[in-house]
Amino acid sequence: MSTQFNNVWRCAMSFPSVSGAGDAFVDAVLLELERRAWSSKDLFAVQLALEEAIANAVEHGNRRDASKKVDVYAEISFERVLLSVRDEGEGFDESATPNPTLEENLEIPTGRGLLLIRSFMTNVWLGSGGEIFMEKTTTDADA
Repeated sequence: MSTQFNNVWRCAMSFPSVSGAGDAFVDAVLLELERRAWSSKDLFAVQLALEEAIANAVEHGNRRDASKKVDVYAEISFERVLLSVRDEGEGFDESATPNPTLEENLEIPTGRGLLLIRSFMTNVWLGSGGEIFMEKTTTDADA
């Protein structure tokens, strides 16, 4: 469901923990950002971060259990996008995640999603349990 109030677009959705179930939400967010003339650089950043957060929720949070839901929310203005992704998992200890940039962890397939999210978004917060909040503010140029 999406709404618009005072030039702020909001959309909330829930879907089962299966691959591809969040695609409609990602598409809706990107369409709204395009409508607001966000740069291709910012569109790429939001898409990558949102897809990674949803994939983490499905894979790690809900362990691909289709009976468990992923809840997503977006709030978009001309200057920023706020996103949240919540799964039904217990959350995780970020400090226990191996640093994927260290040589000894280069072949370990964990930790890259959160690294990418933090790299491409302006601000990232981990909530209690399995929830992540992400904010992206617009950049000036289409670099």
